[in-house]
Amino acid sequence: MKEPADQDNRKRILTIIKLVPTGRVATYGQIAHLAGLPNNARQVGSLLKSISSPDIPWFRIVNSKGEISERRNEASQSMQRDALEGEGVQFTENNRVDLSKYLWKPS
Repeated sequence: MKEPADQDNRKRILTIIKLVPTGRVATYGQIAHLAGLPNNARQVGSLLKSISSPDIPWFRIVNSKGEISERRNEASQSMQRDALEGEGVQFTENNRVDLSKYLWKPS
C-alpha cells in the first residue's frame, strides 16, 4: 500500500501534467518543481512509466535536454514522438525538442 504522502505527491504531479497545453512540452524537473517537489524529477519519471490513462498527456514530458527519455519499449518512444509531432512540436536534427520554442511557461 502506498503511503498517503506518496498518493498526495502523485496527485500533485498528475495535476501539473494535465495543465501542459497542446503543442508544448515540460521537463521532468519542471513538473517536479511546479508540484512542490524540487529535485524529484526521477519521481516524475517513475510515475509516468505507470501511466495508462489517455487523460494524462504523459507524452508532453521530456528530459532537460529536450529529448524523449529512453524506455524499455522502443514503440512507446516512437508513440511519444508521433503524438508530439501531431500537436505541431518539431524535432531538431539531433532528435530534440527546441525548448526555447516549445517549453511550457506557465504564468
